[in-house]
Amino acid sequence: MYDTILFEVRDRVARITLNRPEARNALSDAMTAELLDALAKADVDDAVRVIVLTGAGDRAFCAGADLGGLGAKQAAGGSVTDGSAIRESAPFRLFTAIPKLGKPVIARLAGHAVAGGLGLAASCDVVVAADDVTLATPEVNVGLWPMMIMAVINRNTAPKHAFRLYYTGERISAAEGYEIGLVSEVVPRADLDARVDALARAIAAKSPLGLRRGRRAFFAIEGRPLEDQVEHLLGELVALAATEDAKEGITAFLERREPDFKGR
Repeated sequence: MYDTILFEVRDRVARITLNRPEARNALSDAMTAELLDALAKADVDDAVRVIVLTGAGDRAFCAGADLGGLGAKQAAGGSVTDGSAIRESAPFRLFTAIPKLGKPVIARLAGHAVAGGLGLAASCDVVVAADDVTLATPEVNVGLWPMMIMAVINRNTAPKHAFRLYYTGERISAAEGYEIGLVSEVVPRADLDARVDALARAIAAKSPLGLRRGRRAFFAIEGRPLEDQVEHLLGELVALAATEDAKEGITAFLERREPDFKGR
C-alpha cells in the first residue's frame, strides 16, 4: 500500500498513478520514494510486461518538484556540491532509474506536464497525450533552470526547440510537443484511455525478453562511436536469436499464428 501513488497490475500491465491531485501531483520526497519502489516492483514482476505511468485527475500529469517538500536546492537539481549527496537525492535517483528498467514505460498525459513533470514524461519510452494538454519548463520564471530534466529533454528534441522552452518558460500544446519530439501521440481526450490501453496490450503481447534486451541495448549504445554501436548490437542480435522466444516467434510466423512468448 502506498500513500501518494496508486499501483495495480492487470492484464500484464502495471499502472502507476501519481495520486496527489490537490497538489497537481507534485513530486514530494515521499512520492518519489514510493514511485521508485513501485517501478522496481513492476520491473521484477514476471506478470508485468508494460508499465503505464499517469497522474490522478485531469488537471496535471505532474507539476514537477514540490518546492515546499523538496526545497529549492533539490528542485534546482545542481545546487548541492557534494557528489554523493547529489546521487542520493530524489531527483537523481528518479531520472536515472527509469532508463535502467527492463520493461517499456508509457506515459499517459491526461493533464499538464510542467517542470520535473515534463522531465518525468520525457523519461518514458512512449508519451500519449490528450489534445488539450500543455507542456512547459517554467523554472526560469522563478530564477531557476531545468537542470535535472535538461538531461532528458535534450535527448528528445533539438537544441533550438529546447532552448526556447528553457529561456521563455512558455507553455506549448501537446500538438507542438509532438512536432518537436517530446510526445509520441496526441489523441482526443475522449480517446486517451482506449488508445493507451490498446498500445499497452499490443506491446505486452511481444516477447518480454526481446523488449528487455532491446530497451537496454537502446540506452547502452548512446553516445558511442558507430563501430562500437554496431558491434554491441550485433552481439545482442546473436544472443536474442538463440532464445526460445525468438525461435517461437519465427515458428509462429511461418505457421501463420500468434506467438506464445514465455520470456526465455
